[in-house]
Amino acid sequence: MEFLTIFLSSLLGLLIPAGLVVDRTAENFIRSHLAGVKQLQVRVDNAPTYQLLQGKVQRMRIAGRSLRLKQQNIRIAALELETDAIEFEPSSFRQKRPRLKRPLQAGVRLVIYQEDINKFLQSPEFLEQWRKFNLEDSSLSYNFLHPKVKILANNQLNFQVELQEKNQSKPLLIQVESGLKVIAGRRFQLVDPIVLVNGEKFPPHLVNNVVDNINQRLDLGIWEGDGLQVRILKLKTKPAQLEMAAFLKIEPSSKFLETHRL
Repeated sequence: MEFLTIFLSSLLGLLIPAGLVVDRTAENFIRSHLAGVKQLQVRVDNAPTYQLLQGKVQRMRIAGRSLRLKQQNIRIAALELETDAIEFEPSSFRQKRPRLKRPLQAGVRLVIYQEDINKFLQSPEFLEQWRKFNLEDSSLSYNFLHPKVKILANNQLNFQVELQEKNQSKPLLIQVESGLKVIAGRRFQLVDPIVLVNGEKFPPHLVNNVVDNINQRLDLGIWEGDGLQVRILKLKTKPAQLEMAAFLKIEPSSKFLETHRL
């Protein structure tokens, strides 16, 4: 979601100066909010130009490669984003975040490499978040060590992690291999998972209980109450690479806009 926040913020940056080089203004703004970027192109379709002063943008297109986010500390190998017409309330120009006059709709395609996912999983920031979660849940009494994912062909994933239980010297090696599919465009689901604990197969009935709980948490519909609708149009993997395309719709009343200050 970090890039979505940067994207919305760049739109407001366009509306405030309303100059003649809006494409470069948006590109520079996005670059300034990324930790690193190899290639970035921004195209703002808006004719006549004076419509910017009315809070209207016909279409915005963003294409980038090797975009490194700051907050999530992860690199997006490739990103393409294209919006429908956008309209803001002109009175929101001087505020720190835009206020939409009608829903914002966009299509997005992104590619993420396995090595970048693993760098994120093994980053101090992610491990610290897991540590905090571990402390908040008294039922958990282990550390999360050396997480690693392997992306296979045909939407298959392999994940492994070591769990260091409290007062135990030797960690448990957890290995999971599973398919991944999308249900009704809004819910990810693990398919036929196999779980090994220290090389031994975990009882299927226990696996099913855990998987059911995980699948419930992978439902993107949880954001719809906050005015953000996400529909997955494509999910495809090949060795060491994941590609996904999605449709986004943000309502003017979205809590996402209220809680993510730009």
